[in-house]
Amino acid sequence: MRKLRLLFFVLTMVLSGAGGCTVGPDYKRPEVAVPADWRVQEHEAREVADTDWWLQFGDPVLDGLIATALRENKDLLIAAARIEEFAGRYGIVRADLFPQVGATGEYSRQRVTETGDNRLAASYKTTTDSFSATLNAGWEIDLWGRIRRSTEAARAQLLASEEGRRAVILSLVGTVASAYINLRDLDRQLEISRNTAKSRGESYALFQERFAGGIISDLELSQNRSQYEEALAAIPPLEQAIAQQENGLSVLLGRNPGAIVRGKSIDQLALPAVVAGLPSDLLERRPDIRQAVQNLIAANAQIGVAKAAYFPAISLTGALGSASGDLSDLFKGPSRIWQYSVPVTMPIFTAGRIAGSVREAEAIQRQALLEYQQAVQNGFREVNDALAAQQQTGRQLTVQKSRVESLRQYADIARLRYDNGYTDYLTVLDAERNLFNAELAYTQTQGALHLARIGLYKAMGGGWIEKAAEASLPRPADTAPEGRRTGEAGSDSRSGSGR
Repeated sequence: MRKLRLLFFVLTMVLSGAGGCTVGPDYKRPEVAVPADWRVQEHEAREVADTDWWLQFGDPVLDGLIATALRENKDLLIAAARIEEFAGRYGIVRADLFPQVGATGEYSRQRVTETGDNRLAASYKTTTDSFSATLNAGWEIDLWGRIRRSTEAARAQLLASEEGRRAVILSLVGTVASAYINLRDLDRQLEISRNTAKSRGESYALFQERFAGGIISDLELSQNRSQYEEALAAIPPLEQAIAQQENGLSVLLGRNPGAIVRGKSIDQLALPAVVAGLPSDLLERRPDIRQAVQNLIAANAQIGVAKAAYFPAISLTGALGSASGDLSDLFKGPSRIWQYSVPVTMPIFTAGRIAGSVREAEAIQRQALLEYQQAVQNGFREVNDALAAQQQTGRQLTVQKSRVESLRQYADIARLRYDNGYTDYLTVLDAERNLFNAELAYTQTQGALHLARIGLYKAMGGGWIEKAAEASLPRPADTAPEGRRTGEAGSDSRSGSGR
């Protein structure tokens, strides 16, 4: 036992003396060209980058859908399981930094022949027992830092997997919110189309009576019928799109395709505030960029692992135990056995295998560096695109709202002039068709403005991802109030023009 303690004392001294030597490059944060300013500036809103921005829509149903997705979405559950996988890998690699100790025990019974040339002398037993118990220990001396570099790489991969989960959360929250906005946008378009079809159907019935009375020509009746059929034709594609949108949103929630509850209408949803200032270092919180950093750290450490293969590998092994032919004598002094060794292995000729491994690791590191730089550039592009989209879409919505009001007034005047015989029905037809299309376009732009705000929050990242990650932990079933389903979309407070 004293010899084994001496062995581990020597081992500890050697290892502590070797701790300062680590081959391979140390990680240094790469320089990235940062734009001096954003192409589009926002100065009117407060800083809200760390808030739960989806709560600002003011729709409890949307809040409940996001909470459900954070608990049950399959992609997010896969990402969580992937973290466990890399945590296990990290534990496996890190274990090599410490002594590996094991124990063995054995009992055997043997009988030898009593005949022939191999028989034993008469004084020996033909049947013997054997007992042994051994404690084994081994420890690789990490002289060149191979194990430390491997551990560094494994830890970075673990952190990268955690950032990968946050990236899934960022995408998931934005996608669920966008899908819900699209759904409410389609609901509103369907409502406008149904109300328009109803109004035109009533007009067509009136025109049929007037045609039967000889008041209008068949040309005017045909024009009115085509207008009615135009509104009817717009309904089936919208109903199909709504069903497909519900199916996609159901899968995001981790469910089978089905109906989705409704909350506030597209007109009632509030717009989240726009972040002011937007410092460039805000993008450092984006999980895809942080994941790229960890991948770069891991790739950098793997260069050291590859280079360490050029140098000798030294290990210390030892065994201490007892062996006896009688169980009662197993732990007595004469039965004690021990052994220790210092195996050393060193490559002499590998035909370029190690050099190839080093070149491979260096190439992977260069790829990781370029992917990091690309992630940063893509982050700046997405923020600029989102800023431009929300700013220009807001202007477009203002113009379209004014256009809808003008066309509604134009349609009323055209109808009045036609009823009094001052214009033909083609003018009415043109006015009401333009109004119908303008109302649909206005609703689509409403949805686009909400999506632009969502895109801005997705592009920035921010502290809200951590809050969403906490919300993804298991908790009691969601209690968000249920709203209307697909068949009730027409009951929103805002109605169509009825044209």
